Amino acid sequence: MNDDKDNVQNGHRHHEDLEHTLPHVTNYEKEGMASLSEEHRQYLLQRHGTLELDPIPTMGDADPYNWPSWKKNSNLVLVAFHACMATFIAAGIIPAYEAIAEELGVSLQRASYLTSLQIAIIGGAPLFWRPLSTRYGRRPIFLISLIGSLAFNIGCAKTTTYASMAVCRALCAFFICPASAVGSVVVVETFFKKERARYMGIWTVMLTLGVPLGPFIMGFVAYHAGWRWIYWIFAIVNGVQFILYLFLGPETRYIRHSVQHTTPAIKEEYFKFSRIDATPFTAIEFISPLRMAKYSCVMIPAAAYAMIFLFASVMITVETPQLFGEKFHFNAQQLGLQFLGIIIGSIIGEQVGGYTSDYWMAWQAKKLAPGRPTPEFRLWLSYIGYLLTVCGVVAFLVRIEQAPDLHWNVTPIIGAGIAAAGNQIVTTVLITYAVDCYPEEAASIGVFVTFVRQIWGFIGPFWFPDMFTNVGLAPGAGIATAMIMAVSFFPTMIIQWRGRSLRREMTARI
Repeated sequence: MNDDKDNVQNGHRHHEDLEHTLPHVTNYEKEGMASLSEEHRQYLLQRHGTLELDPIPTMGDADPYNWPSWKKNSNLVLVAFHACMATFIAAGIIPAYEAIAEELGVSLQRASYLTSLQIAIIGGAPLFWRPLSTRYGRRPIFLISLIGSLAFNIGCAKTTTYASMAVCRALCAFFICPASAVGSVVVVETFFKKERARYMGIWTVMLTLGVPLGPFIMGFVAYHAGWRWIYWIFAIVNGVQFILYLFLGPETRYIRHSVQHTTPAIKEEYFKFSRIDATPFTAIEFISPLRMAKYSCVMIPAAAYAMIFLFASVMITVETPQLFGEKFHFNAQQLGLQFLGIIIGSIIGEQVGGYTSDYWMAWQAKKLAPGRPTPEFRLWLSYIGYLLTVCGVVAFLVRIEQAPDLHWNVTPIIGAGIAAAGNQIVTTVLITYAVDCYPEEAASIGVFVTFVRQIWGFIGPFWFPDMFTNVGLAPGAGIATAMIMAVSFFPTMIIQWRGRSLRREMTARI
């Protein structure tokens, strides 16, 4: 936003017009601590023990930056788990494909489309939810999300036809998806910049873990209780989430510009369900996150991350039932166990993507003090993720091809874990980088990145089987490597080199 001031003649008037028609910016204007009243400074010292705060909070208990740590962390856990449930529900039926296909009278490939369908909707539906969460707040949208998801999971449990299950799955995905995209802005609205990668990492790791956790846990359920109980458990979890949100999920949407907050903090956080932002809706706003494709510092990370997610997450999870089922004749429980490597790898990868990323930036900040490191410095860690993903995908596919029929070994699972670690590093580093470039656009960036990732992930299951049939698993690993290097590795080098100048492209916010 500061770039507007660099181009007053051409951009200032356009920027002023936008501010009259579009949602209020939430960040407090940072004019420096010297401009604050003594009362305000003492309030911040009492709350935080320091004045080295970025951004600077207001002098109000309802401001999420001023919340105690337990409240910030409990809310983040709820939002992160909500994001996890979006992918958990999508992938949870994977071990039960064969049972679902048999009972509903469809092929195994058509049964897999029940997951692909949700992948696509999770990508597109946040375009609808983002403007609503901006006007009415994050909390009401999350509560509505859980009620809708609960209802349609019950519908899936009761359905007897493939078509009706597909409809219920589609509507369930529509309702459960907000936290998988809006979660990034919740982190920005709650935590200071120096903590951002660490807490963004909690959200992203839960989002990633939903993919392997779903089939890992539900493999046991499908084997011992039947596939319908998968949906009943989904519904029960949604109900528990709803109750926890009522008590532990305060509102994080807090406008700091030209708004006087006179109501008690507890009412603003838990009991205010009226409109927060009176700015009128515009039709273009529902697709405005897609404009982020114009900005290289968002588009390149989004495409790079989507390619990694496609091979390290979607391919491995969706193809596991067919690759392992055909070669080793596994049942649902045995298939679910194959996802353990992805879970372990994702958790290990987050230590680099989150904690190490914050320490990496803090180390550079000390070297540059009183200056600050550019967001591009964080990208050095992404190359570790790219290389781990390539190694893991190659190991996964090559070792499955080399394994004799009915002779399972653990090496493909180790490869899946390595790929998952790389995926998690890339997820946290690239999303945090994009948000650091345009923090006021955190909501749009979250929606846009989710859209690109999910749509690309939706397409993959339609061409993976043909690729493996026509060229084989090992050559398929070579194709995956080439695509990762072309779309992820080398473009990241470009934004690391030119990112500072490319960020100046954004001169107005929609």
